[in-house]
Amino acid sequence: MIKNEFTFVKELGVACNTKTLDCIYSMMRSAVLLFGLFIFMFLSPSDILAQDVNNPDLVDNYKAFTAGGHLKNMHIWHGFVVHPGAIFATNLEYNTGNKKFTFGFWGGASFTTVDVYNPDANQYVSANYKEFSIYAVYRFSDKFFVEAVTHNNYTGVEERGDVLHYWSYDKTQGYNFVDLNFGYNITDNTLLYLATILAGRSGDYEVQIDGSLKDSWTHYFEIKSKVWQKNDYNLSLFAGGAWSFFTDKTFYTQGAGNLINIGAALSKNIHIGSYKMPVEVTAMWNPEQEKTVLQLDITLF
Repeated sequence: MIKNEFTFVKELGVACNTKTLDCIYSMMRSAVLLFGLFIFMFLSPSDILAQDVNNPDLVDNYKAFTAGGHLKNMHIWHGFVVHPGAIFATNLEYNTGNKKFTFGFWGGASFTTVDVYNPDANQYVSANYKEFSIYAVYRFSDKFFVEAVTHNNYTGVEERGDVLHYWSYDKTQGYNFVDLNFGYNITDNTLLYLATILAGRSGDYEVQIDGSLKDSWTHYFEIKSKVWQKNDYNLSLFAGGAWSFFTDKTFYTQGAGNLINIGAALSKNIHIGSYKMPVEVTAMWNPEQEKTVLQLDITLF
């Protein structure tokens, strides 16, 4: 049995230092995992489907666990080019029968490399993109949901000479952080999405004059709307921006808040016999970085 949250955090290798905020954050980031474990341990499929026993089709078709795989020519996220080359991404999910709760793992690995600097060798070395993230989603209704994600992009950590600690959320190590997100569908075709990075990890801070680090608690807001549909084709437009109430610099920007993610996404289904393969092409422009890319995302299963 898990004795308490603090003990669990320590057992996962997270060192709570004497600063209260750091201790709170160390416990908060594990809440994503704990919430999912709680649901998994204490809710059974029969409990979840109890209200639908009169619908045998729903009971027979319910699959608690699902997996998916994507092939992408690059990986973009909130206006960032996370990796500029081809990757394979996959996810493993647990879903309740009423579709209100999802707990899952998302990971990616690249076919191509990026250069990272190793100060001990005084040279650049090649590193593959690697990520393993955990997420939990609760849907209060068809319109409103809340989501928590603990991101872990550990690309190049060992290649640059650092020691990899999966459960480390040190402020300056640069590969672990947690965000809390809210989504609301104002219409069937339009989604409002607000994400907040919690407590300034993974570079989400501003260096003060005295050398101290001030957490940004970056907010990211996006609106995405489907504007056209024809047969299997769907076209959506989106725009997103970032800001902080505490610092000028944010996780996404070097100066004050700014628009960072503008573009369009066209999706369709490719039919191969009886198999239907969803494909999406996204054109993304980041005005601050003056970067424009075209992402291809093929859902394999």
